[in-house]
Parts: sequence; C-alpha cells; structure tokens
Amino acid sequence: MSQLTVALDMMGGDHGPSVTVPAAAQALSLLPELNLALFGPESELSPWLSRFHLQSHPRVRIHFCTQQVGNEHKPAYALRHLVDSSMRKALDTLAEGRAQACVSAGNTGALMAMAVKVLNTVPGVERPALITRLPRAGGGYTLLLDVGANVSCDAHQLVQFALMGEQASRHVLAVTRPRIALLNVGAEANKGNEAVRQASRTLQALGQMNYVGYVEGDDLFSDKADVIVCDGFVGNVALKTSEGVARLLLGLGRRRGLGWKMLTFWLKKRLSHLNPDQYNGASLVGLRASVVKSHGSAGSPAFLNAILQAVAEIEHDLPASIAHRFDTAPQDSHAR
Repeated sequence: MSQLTVALDMMGGDHGPSVTVPAAAQALSLLPELNLALFGPESELSPWLSRFHLQSHPRVRIHFCTQQVGNEHKPAYALRHLVDSSMRKALDTLAEGRAQACVSAGNTGALMAMAVKVLNTVPGVERPALITRLPRAGGGYTLLLDVGANVSCDAHQLVQFALMGEQASRHVLAVTRPRIALLNVGAEANKGNEAVRQASRTLQALGQMNYVGYVEGDDLFSDKADVIVCDGFVGNVALKTSEGVARLLLGLGRRRGLGWKMLTFWLKKRLSHLNPDQYNGASLVGLRASVVKSHGSAGSPAFLNAILQAVAEIEHDLPASIAHRFDTAPQDSHAR
C-alpha cells in the first residue's frame, strides 16, 4: 500500500526504549515500505535513538512528549491529565490520519479509555475488545476475545465480540467461513451463566454466522473453532494461564546436566511454537483505527511482533471490515 505508518508509544511497558527502540529499528529493516512515528520524552528516548541511528532515519518521525502513562495511573486520571503523554500523542496522530495504526505496551485501562475517547468505536459497537492469536494443534491459529478489556460483559457485547472476531479471522487470517464458539464451563446447552446462554441463543439465530456452540478451556488449542468468545475476565485468566504453562514447559530444560541439555534441545525443537513472544500483540478491535496492545513485559522480539501485527491490520483494513459487518448485521441480532 502507498502509505504505511505506525505510531509507537515508546515508553509503555516495563522496559521502555530499551525494548521499543531496537524493535522499531528491526521493523524498519524488515519492511522497506514502513514508516514510524515515535513518541516519548526526549531525555529518555534520545540516547536510544542515537544508539540505533534512528534520529535522522528517513522513514522515522520523532515526537517528544513531556509525560508518560504509568501502570499506577487510573484510566480516568490518564484521560484527563496525561494529554501530552506518549500514549495519548500516538493515538492523536492516528485520529488525525497521520498514521494508520498504533502500538503501545502501556497501561491497558488507560489505553482503552484514551483510544475510545480519541478514536471512537465503529457504529454499532458498544465497547472494543482485546483479541489475540493462540497456536493450534496441527498448525494455524485460533482467535480469542476478549482477553482483558472488559471484565464483565452482557449477552449483547458477547455477540458483538463474535461479529468482530469473525471479521478478524476472515480478513487477517484468511479463514473463509470462521467457526465461532463461546467459551463455557461445559458443552451442554444448560451450562454457563445467563449472559453466555443468551449470547448462544442469539448467535444460533444468525443464519450467516458459522456458530458451533460451546467449547471448554481444554479446547483452546484444539481445532474445534477459529474464534472463541468470552468476557475479558475469563479471557485474561485463560490467556495468562496458557502463557505460564508454555513458559514452564520451555524452561524445564534450563537445568544442568547432559540429560537436561538433551531435554532442552528437544523442547526447543518440538515446543518452540508455544513461545508466547511469537503471539505478542492483542488488538483493540471495534475502534475506527487499529490499536495493538503489547505485553508490558515484552522484550524486543515480542514488541516487534506487535508492530508486525499492526502492519497486517493496516494491510487488511480490519476496522473497515468490522464496520461493514455491523452495517450488514440483522437489526434484531443484538449486535447493535
């Protein structure tokens, strides 16, 4: 595409520029068509920009800010008082049309509040949802949403998440007819809370959607669904638990001795696809532009993957496809 610009909050996360600057430099080297807009305080950002020769890079625009959003800041405070933060300025650039996507590893609540305020949701979407990829047995990916943006959801919102997940699977992962499922405590029709049961009834009534019913937690990495829908509380716990188990398995071989070294080699060969860093980057879908949330603890390779995720969403114009899906959804589907 002729214009490909991603705005980066360089100060988000646990490590700031020591992670975000090397990732930005690598992204530029991998993608010759990519332009970056970088945001952060001059005193902290400039030394790292100099180290990686980005201060005069022809495809980099640098914007120095006087504030940054910390993990301790509540969303309401960040929204009202941190208007010159790297997170807010990156989102402002997106709203002004000078970038097509934004990536931040910062405070999730603040990012959600600012993104909704600055960008607004597409018509018909009540609240954005965080969506992420999970590796699937036999290859491929399953999309899981919401993974933390909305800790409590009603049936209408779960249906909206299903519609957005369907579009993400179709347009970003090229699944022709995505299978949609609800995450539940059992596969039987009478299981789950009222919100999940009502959402299931609504999704069954949507004739154009390939709804396959309930899946349980042990189906997350199976091939039973292409999109799995849940509220943000359940999704975040499921995601973090999965990441913890993956890191446990990948770290078992870090012990001394020949046997452990052999185990390390086997684990890296057989389980490398489970490394959570490969799937870093949860998108806030439902907004008028693409916003990708990186893990706060992400290293440079993981933050790079979040940038690449943002680029993929620009290339497939995911916000526009979601807006079109809501335009064509039946009026009685509770999607509005």
